[in-house]
Amino acid sequence: MLPDAFRASGSSSFVDFLASHAPDQLPGTPIADGSLSGVAHGTTIVAATFAGGVVMAGDRRATMGNVIAQRDIQKVFPTDEYSCVGIAGTAGIAVEMTRLFQVELEHYEKIEGAVLSTDGKANRLAALLRGNLGMAMQGLAVLPLFAAYDLDLGAGRIVAFDVTGNRNEERTFHSVGSGSTFARGALKKLYREGMSETDAVTAVLQGLYDAADDDTATGGPDLARRIFPMVGVITAAGYRQYSDDETAAIADQVIAGRMTSPDGPSAPLA
Repeated sequence: MLPDAFRASGSSSFVDFLASHAPDQLPGTPIADGSLSGVAHGTTIVAATFAGGVVMAGDRRATMGNVIAQRDIQKVFPTDEYSCVGIAGTAGIAVEMTRLFQVELEHYEKIEGAVLSTDGKANRLAALLRGNLGMAMQGLAVLPLFAAYDLDLGAGRIVAFDVTGNRNEERTFHSVGSGSTFARGALKKLYREGMSETDAVTAVLQGLYDAADDDTATGGPDLARRIFPMVGVITAAGYRQYSDDETAAIADQVIAGRMTSPDGPSAPLA
């Protein structure tokens, strides 16, 4: 027989259930020895809206101090059929938090029989971040970037957060992580209202290229190993992750252009 906690009625939040039944399983549980050594960090995530949806891309490098800890880490995760999260910050906690967020959305849908609204999803993620504030103050911060296709509005949306869970909606594009300043600078030149999906993917890959050009923690395209950024697109048809071949084809065009223009394409002056 199942324990009473599994049969009790109440909140449709899986996080609330976990907090009361097994709080030690929540992200943000203090590290036993308080050590921060050997902790991997991930950057950089870029997202942009386009006519019909939203695209998110992340580089593949994780660092541990001045050492490359992993060259092909996954930083973009689908969280349900119409949303995804890109992670920057402490990689282990970020991945754990994202998996819990995935279960939270699935649990809500099963209990309520309906999909949580886009604002509701963003609020649930903000609550998870607030729960991790103690760890963030110890240096184990997580900065996710949330993107979704809003079925009610018929448009892509981007939501950014700080470590306290404060949320801010970005209407056009945004980036988080150590290379975000350079990525946003690139997108200021390249972003256009109503751009196509292919143009949006190309723009975010250009942004990641610029981030890797100026930020040592951001990994650029690895031509020898054929490791390219991870790209996810959300439209009315749902979430779709680009295959390695699809991403490589666009990345190769970006790299070819950089051979003649190392600083990337120029924006018109007016």
